[in-house]
Amino acid sequence: MSRITADPEVCHGKPVIRGLRYPVEFILEYLAAGDSFDDVLAELPDLEREDLNACIEFAAIPARRT
Repeated sequence: MSRITADPEVCHGKPVIRGLRYPVEFILEYLAAGDSFDDVLAELPDLEREDLNACIEFAAIPARRT
């Protein structure tokens, strides 16, 4: 989870990937729309496969609390 950060100075404090201004919700929307990891990585070359895995892990946190 060290790849997901939140800073009030970056994207209004929304969780982002490694401070790169890619909000986690933005990446999850890509994936939910059917884009593959390879599609996202081709579109956003600053990212790594581990970043996408971290987004999915981050999104799963609320489900673990129930």
